[in-house]
Amino acid sequence: MGKKFNDTLGAVKSLKAGNNSYQYYDLKVLEQKGLIRKLDTYPVSIRILMESILRNMNGKEIFEKDIEKIGNWQPKMPEKFEIPFKPARVILQDFTGVPAVVDLAAMRSAMKAMGGDPKKINPQCPVDLIIDHSVQVDYFGNASAMGKNTELEFSRNAERYKFLKWGQNAFDNFRVIPPATGIIHQVNLEYLAKGVLQEESVLYPDTLVGTDSHTTMINGLGVLGWGVGGIEAEAVMLGQPIYMVAPEVVGFKLHGELKEGVTATDLTLTIVEILRKHNVVEKFVEFFGAGLGSMTLEDRATIANMAPEYGATMGFFPVDDVTLDYMKNTGRSDEEVSALEAYCKAQGIFRTDDTIQADYTAVLELDLGTIEASLAGPKRPQDRITLKDMKKSFNHSLTDEVKNRGFGLSDKDLNRSVNIEIDGKKETMAHGSVVITAITSCTNTSNPSVLIAAGLIAKKAVKLGLKVPAYVKTSLAPGSKVVEKYLKKADLLDSLDSLGFNIVGYGCTTCIGNSGPLAKEVSDAIQENDLVASAVLSGNRNFEGRVNPHTKANYLASPPLVIAYALAGTTDIDLTSDALGTAKDGQAVYLKDLWPTQKEIQDLINSSVLPEMFAENYKNVWKDNSLWNEIAAVENDLYAWDTDSTYIKEPPFFVGLSKELPGSKNIENARALAVLGDSVTTDHISPAGVIPSEGPAEKFLFGRSVARKDFNSFGSRRGNDAIMVRGTFANIRLKNLLVPGIEGGVTRYLPTNEQTSIFEAAEKYINEGTSLVVLAGKEYGTGSSRDWAAKGTLLLGVKAVIAESFERIHRSNLVGMGVLPVIYKSGDTRESLGLSGEETFSIVGLNGELTPGMTLSVKAEDANGKVTKFDVTCRLDTPVEINYYKNGGILHTVLRNMAK
Repeated sequence: MGKKFNDTLGAVKSLKAGNNSYQYYDLKVLEQKGLIRKLDTYPVSIRILMESILRNMNGKEIFEKDIEKIGNWQPKMPEKFEIPFKPARVILQDFTGVPAVVDLAAMRSAMKAMGGDPKKINPQCPVDLIIDHSVQVDYFGNASAMGKNTELEFSRNAERYKFLKWGQNAFDNFRVIPPATGIIHQVNLEYLAKGVLQEESVLYPDTLVGTDSHTTMINGLGVLGWGVGGIEAEAVMLGQPIYMVAPEVVGFKLHGELKEGVTATDLTLTIVEILRKHNVVEKFVEFFGAGLGSMTLEDRATIANMAPEYGATMGFFPVDDVTLDYMKNTGRSDEEVSALEAYCKAQGIFRTDDTIQADYTAVLELDLGTIEASLAGPKRPQDRITLKDMKKSFNHSLTDEVKNRGFGLSDKDLNRSVNIEIDGKKETMAHGSVVITAITSCTNTSNPSVLIAAGLIAKKAVKLGLKVPAYVKTSLAPGSKVVEKYLKKADLLDSLDSLGFNIVGYGCTTCIGNSGPLAKEVSDAIQENDLVASAVLSGNRNFEGRVNPHTKANYLASPPLVIAYALAGTTDIDLTSDALGTAKDGQAVYLKDLWPTQKEIQDLINSSVLPEMFAENYKNVWKDNSLWNEIAAVENDLYAWDTDSTYIKEPPFFVGLSKELPGSKNIENARALAVLGDSVTTDHISPAGVIPSEGPAEKFLFGRSVARKDFNSFGSRRGNDAIMVRGTFANIRLKNLLVPGIEGGVTRYLPTNEQTSIFEAAEKYINEGTSLVVLAGKEYGTGSSRDWAAKGTLLLGVKAVIAESFERIHRSNLVGMGVLPVIYKSGDTRESLGLSGEETFSIVGLNGELTPGMTLSVKAEDANGKVTKFDVTCRLDTPVEINYYKNGGILHTVLRNMAK
């Protein structure tokens, strides 16, 4: 038996795989004992949660009653109930991983101060951190770009990397994959994930959580996992189960096959649109149907990757023959593949076309043959546009109102243009000029079909003599080095280079906002003429202010369409009918002239994407980077905090923490720090990209003699709370309705009506002892699993967020930091209640017994003494969340328990 597990229900059975014998926890035993109904009526994702509960049942955190609870799961549950889930492992990327390790280091310091053993603070499950978010596209369009970007990355981030080296030595169960390896989710898909794990002789499903929203990409491999905030991930590392409300599961039936010329990206953007409209927030989506057999695993992973964009906790594809083929083709061992197959078949979770349809909360259906070439934008990933409608849609967005996600231009502003000279070439820029085209992001760079297609378009374009306009910044940032190997073998890399799509680095670049600066001539032209410039990227996020400060219109597209828009140089074009360029013989060239057939693509995949490439790429992954190897690491159980550091600072969350529970109390006479509309993202709350000019974070860094060229990004500075709190609500596109008509991190300090930065206003409120609230609309906190969006909110003195609805991860993060999330009762909104945000707010009912989802009362009083009372629903969803809130956060709870 595995040392972690027991078998009080007699569920452990034996199985053989190849020449090996294993044991496993057989869910059919639960059916035989009458603890659950017929096993195959449950979605596969629910069965995997069920197995985790059965295997981890220990009489301390997980009990037999939890088996009974999940056994009572119904497609349409009459009431919500909580289940504990212990993921088998955790993955981190460096933007979210550095603050997570900072928190662990701070908890060690706090544990020592409380008289406990600091070494108790240590990951209890395997944790992998992949450094992939720190490379920026400073250099591009030439063969030396990647080398120069890598050098800059190491010089900028030396202090962070040295800190991670300390963590690697200080903590057990903690590994770091060095920079320039690839993007976290592609590395997970191609290498880290095993499908089934082994503890001594016991096999069990590979499950995980990750501190990046797109952890869901691994669902394409049949691995159960999703994104959580760093706070929640840290609790999992320290042995805490995730206490979650048992999810509804939406079944999504796929049938048919994609038409010629349609990509997995087009399919994914369509699914994002459908599921966002259906509202799958906080739900699982499970794909099934005969259509799965016609899809590659990489296509599935593309769909699974964008679960955050359609709002679901995850989009899950069960293991089947396609999964096994992918495992073999990416260099997994015969033993690993046979164990996965034997386990899934024995457990009854292996998909075939004959698999009985499980009971789902709702069933959606899609014929793959109906999918059309598509993009999404200009401001949200769920706003799909067919390629043939792109020109019309872009032009409509120019004059559409800002509240409708347009740009609000007047008719007289539409014909602006400017002539520029760049690199000795004369160009004309106007609204729609594409200034960034990036093949980037885990979403698409993991999929050979779309990368080979992009390469083939480039090859045909080069042969015809087509050029990319000089104002277009081009880049290729693959998610793993395998991409370079197969593009080179397919004889496509030189053509991509010829168009400026040289490899700029291996990591998450433009999609996270690491697009780097535009040429000065281009940025000046945009700013001085107030142009609506465009970016086209193969990513998953296009929220305002994320990609680059100078691109207002941002579109998601497949890699081959990224190449096409680079050649066209504008989004003010119909690529289905307009020429995108002129060949060297003077003939007009259309997209149809360049687009490859599916046979061309598949033939190259068959001959160029080889299993040995994956095996070779990952065999020395832990020590393959010489620059990383040269970093000296201090070996000490406690981190030596440097008060002068602008990257790594001991956070204030645990300083002076007592062993006693602080409890909860009413929020009295709070002021609104910000009044926000719908679809405010975690990028709006805590941007990851460029640190803007003339803001509080810039002043802080200048005050510590940091030159502008060394600012790096907000994402890279997440180990320093002093910078991050100054960057909270600092997105240059934030629209705070307390200062209508102004964009950026600005508010009014209401006692004097003074307009000031959000940080400076919060400082004044904190100094005078005034609590703060944020008022918001629908879908508050969409986007990345950004724990600093909650941490920064807390440090600004915000006690509660009152919204119409929350995205799953951000609500959880707020609870994890002790900030109260509440929602208006059905039918109520800020507008319907007549609230301006200038009132004082009191939230009553917190000083008594708290229960999940309870009703609280709010009293809002304006300057004239008019009182508006209304009820809200408290979004502390489980008893465990109530305990976290009373403790001031999830990590405070864990620390107090360990200290006792």
